[in-house]
Amino acid sequence: MSEFIGTRTLNEWRSGFPILNKIIAGQEVTWLNPNYGQERSVSIVTSADVADAEERLRRFAPYFEAAFPETRSSHGFIESPLYEAPKMMEALNQRGVHLPGRLMMKADSELPISGSIKARGGIYEVLKTAEQLAIAEGMLKMTDNYAKLADVSFSKFFSQYSIAVGSTGNLGLSIGIVGARLGFHTTVHMSHDASQWKKDLLREKGAYVKEYSADYSVAVREGRKQAAQDPHCHFIDDENSKDLFVGYATAGKRLKKQFEEAGISVDADHPLFVYLPCGVGGGPGGVTFGLKKAFGAHVHAFFVEPTHAPCFLLGLLTGLNDQVSVQDFGLDNKTAADGLAVPRASAFVGKEAGSLISGCMTVRDDRLFQYLKTLADTEHKWIEPSAAAGLIGPQMLLGTDEGRNYLKRHQLADKMTGATHVFWATGGGMVPKKIRESYYHQGSRI
Repeated sequence: MSEFIGTRTLNEWRSGFPILNKIIAGQEVTWLNPNYGQERSVSIVTSADVADAEERLRRFAPYFEAAFPETRSSHGFIESPLYEAPKMMEALNQRGVHLPGRLMMKADSELPISGSIKARGGIYEVLKTAEQLAIAEGMLKMTDNYAKLADVSFSKFFSQYSIAVGSTGNLGLSIGIVGARLGFHTTVHMSHDASQWKKDLLREKGAYVKEYSADYSVAVREGRKQAAQDPHCHFIDDENSKDLFVGYATAGKRLKKQFEEAGISVDADHPLFVYLPCGVGGGPGGVTFGLKKAFGAHVHAFFVEPTHAPCFLLGLLTGLNDQVSVQDFGLDNKTAADGLAVPRASAFVGKEAGSLISGCMTVRDDRLFQYLKTLADTEHKWIEPSAAAGLIGPQMLLGTDEGRNYLKRHQLADKMTGATHVFWATGGGMVPKKIRESYYHQGSRI
């Protein structure tokens, strides 16, 4: 730990923000964002950027139908189901907190191609890169049928270029699978906590995996440095990418459509609470941006992080964003939630979405396995440990003083019978059966 964290000592931070004592002790907390709802200074991301991303994904739909047969049932669109989870809700209620309203699961664990939320941002940035290169070469026009991108001539063209990314796992899978299928030389720089099966699958799909004995931040930094030496390499920067963020943001409008199709209202009397697992912040930050565009003030987004790796909470609380790490506060960044094992938050997301986030919550690893097992038992849905983080959300909102204060402050306490709670199940669709079973048994032993 460094003597100073920003301009204060650790003791000064602790006395100024007493919640830090609980965070440092590894306790589960609910932290309310004092900047929530404040006017942002000039934003880099606009509604037009999100609309542009939606159009690009529409253009690429024929390509996905041609190159990835699993997308044919959705006509080439990469989208996940929304499920009601009444039995899981009942199980949560039996654990002590009565949850009024309804509980729903946004199953990004079932997104085609890579089975995680990272399919939204990671695949989108690969597509944008491919489109720009092909148009500049005169091989593609926006009015073309993009199914032609599956032709061998395009694979040959893209093989002159490289794509690289630093990842704990799921972002690497999304980019590696689609990048390699298009023909790019794809390198995924992976931190020591990435699951072995994810590395194996990437290699099987044709990506090059570079392993590091250090954490996520080091893998990203090294990947960025190496990519900068190759003029034909595009580095997808999980810590600082507008395109990733915009890809995630397209989820807002799509969720609104799913709500309308299900006849679910979101308004002053029917608030929407969304609980998003958070690592570096790109996925939940982009999704929150999109949700706010779709639902306005009636949606309340909470980020959920492991007790050992609450980098986004610390970045917002201190105002230091990526200039503070969890290790600065004595935490070890060790968690079974591999996708959330991130020591520093994205400064880009902190600035773009910081005032859109209602607050942050933390969750212990043992709970993740319990939730994973209970979800499999009650709803027969399989997710990975990190994807279960959002399931603590209703308990932390309704069962803590901070959560109840939030409801009072926003005149929501008497609206909860009409509320919808969505836990964003961020991944797990590609977990091999043996590993899935080991997660389940771990939940049984706790």
